[in-house]
Amino acid sequence: MRNVLMVTAAALALTACGPKAADNSNLAADTTGMNDSMTVAANDSVDNGAMMASASTPDFVKNAAMGDMYEIASSKLAATMATSAGLKKFAAEMITAHTATTAGLKAAIAKDGVKDMPPAMLDAEHQGMIDGLKGAKGETFDTLYKSQQTEAHTKALALMHGYATGGDQAALKGFASDTAPKVQTHLDMLNKM
Repeated sequence: MRNVLMVTAAALALTACGPKAADNSNLAADTTGMNDSMTVAANDSVDNGAMMASASTPDFVKNAAMGDMYEIASSKLAATMATSAGLKKFAAEMITAHTATTAGLKAAIAKDGVKDMPPAMLDAEHQGMIDGLKGAKGETFDTLYKSQQTEAHTKALALMHGYATGGDQAALKGFASDTAPKVQTHLDMLNKM
């Protein structure tokens, strides 16, 4: 799991570098030579992005719910603002899928008797992402939406895997385990676009 997270963090870092990242593509593939300080840095960036391998139950509930709220809100925008028919179809599927996972999360919370309720509103980070989408037009919107979706689903996948293996509530662990393959399917869809 640690190597997967390090590769994901390295790949995200290289993606953020823009076109020059292609010149360094061999760095993401070979993580065996990373020194300890690079490993710590990669793990810090993973933990700070809701990719907590050992998320507490309150953090898991908050981050899973926040991810769903963001996915639904951003995909509602994409359903009308995207220029790509493929992205519009993807957006419609995300609205349906994340509405279902929100219901599943709430059911697992109730089954476990967890007192931590999901947040009712987007946090500043996710609202900023929505605001960025609202300000984008045409192909710029499409590119930004796809980029945000890839990042959000990567974080969600790590969150689900982390809680499925390290969580302390049975129904929520089951929810995370069942949800992870769905999130992976969404990432696969994005990668094929």
